[in-house]
Amino acid sequence: MFHVEQWARSDFPSPPFFPVVESPVSKKRDCPLAKIITIANQKGGVGKTTTAINLSACLAAAEKRTLLVDLDPQGNATSGIGISRERAEASIYEVLFDQATLGEALCRTALPFLDVVPANMELIGAEIELVGALARESRLKNHLEKIRDQYDYILIDCPPSLGLLTINALTASDSVLIPLQCEYYSLEGLAQLMHTIKLVKRALNPGLKIEGIVLTMYDARVNLSAQVLKEVREHFSEQAMRTVIPRNVRLSEAPSFGKPIILYDIRCAGAESYLNLAKEVMENAKKSAG
Repeated sequence: MFHVEQWARSDFPSPPFFPVVESPVSKKRDCPLAKIITIANQKGGVGKTTTAINLSACLAAAEKRTLLVDLDPQGNATSGIGISRERAEASIYEVLFDQATLGEALCRTALPFLDVVPANMELIGAEIELVGALARESRLKNHLEKIRDQYDYILIDCPPSLGLLTINALTASDSVLIPLQCEYYSLEGLAQLMHTIKLVKRALNPGLKIEGIVLTMYDARVNLSAQVLKEVREHFSEQAMRTVIPRNVRLSEAPSFGKPIILYDIRCAGAESYLNLAKEVMENAKKSAG
């Protein structure tokens, strides 16, 4: 299923930067439209961007045509996948305000089946600029619909807030994946996020579903991690993903090298967990299609 043998080598080069002119990923094809998944949590530091980078990389390793959209002004998903924010000719900011098309903003990565739409610091002002924009909640959706037939999966990494950027992502998506750190305060914020999802579903996107809640930074040595895991599986039994992402040093190191974990250290526990998460996401897609 996963074709990662060549990427497991320690000497595998970092991805070069160049816009996609005619990417093998982004050619049109006669098959179902991409499943769009927003990765969101208004609380920062829960592993949201780590999940976006590594889940998209693992889906690409399974030869699923995948697009990662960086919608976070910090641009960590962009740099974490190996793309230079400064050298990008166009970003998601220009796309949202119709200054560029998604095709013009696409960048290739070291993974043949993975494209990225980068973000940079210009996105910081987008929340305010969107307030007075026409169709402000659906601008991202309108652009994604134009290239949706070119991919199997489109993943959107959101900022740690419930502002207009996150609303745009939820409006454009089929489902939302919620990374949840194994801490008490994460459980408190989950209720607020669920409420926002309900509001978006009612007013903007009736088809929006919960892809799942994935527990991150799990430490088997800490009682609190086990307690949070137990509570989530008791109270959100249908939404909780089987895969649990462990606290892993190699997983923390990978972004500084601009590589997803499967390119940095395929043999570590973090890589194994994200490969398993990708399998779950693909299983969910098959169930929805069937």
